Amino acid sequence: MNSLDRRLVDRDKALVRLLDPPFDKSHLDPGYIKGYLPGVRENGGQYTHAAIWASMAFAALGDAERASELLGMINPINHSLSADAMNIYKVEPYVATADVYAVPPHVGRGGWSWYTGSAGWLYRLIAESILGLQLEGDRLRIVPCIPRSWDGFTVTYRYRETSYEIAVVQTTQAAASSRMLLDGEECAGQTILLANDGIIHVVNLTLSRT
Repeated sequence: MNSLDRRLVDRDKALVRLLDPPFDKSHLDPGYIKGYLPGVRENGGQYTHAAIWASMAFAALGDAERASELLGMINPINHSLSADAMNIYKVEPYVATADVYAVPPHVGRGGWSWYTGSAGWLYRLIAESILGLQLEGDRLRIVPCIPRSWDGFTVTYRYRETSYEIAVVQTTQAAASSRMLLDGEECAGQTILLANDGIIHVVNLTLSRT
């Protein structure tokens, strides 16, 4: 864990700060973010858009452990697993917040719930970056970036009136190799051509993680 990680990622409080230290004593003017109190919103708090983009960046680098760790910290349900945690978070556990405070006495308090575009980015982080369901025209790439602790996952992908039942299994066996089958036929490049034929298709993907 490098010094930047220690300063921006507060594992004890489950916060991913945008920057540190906040702008409060600088003579230079960084713009409107200095109008917020130190540790609130963009000025040194968790700005959830950026926290999500950080997790997406780690997934793009293939670092599944860090991507999933940040996702777990951002996920609102994880801020509400006990009455004590809920009394700190103070907002709904089932919607994304635009920010989380990082200044005492309100460290960990959520802000601007419901009114945030970060909800859409959170959905994309889960669907596209972690589960790896990436739609490209009429083709679906399935390139998961899941942590080693996951055995896999299943998902039903709906393409117009057609369902694709996707099962991903992760193995750490040294001799195994990644392989994807569509209705029993091997697919190259972990990509399938989608067809709106009303048939239920079965996709099996085996991931090899060393």
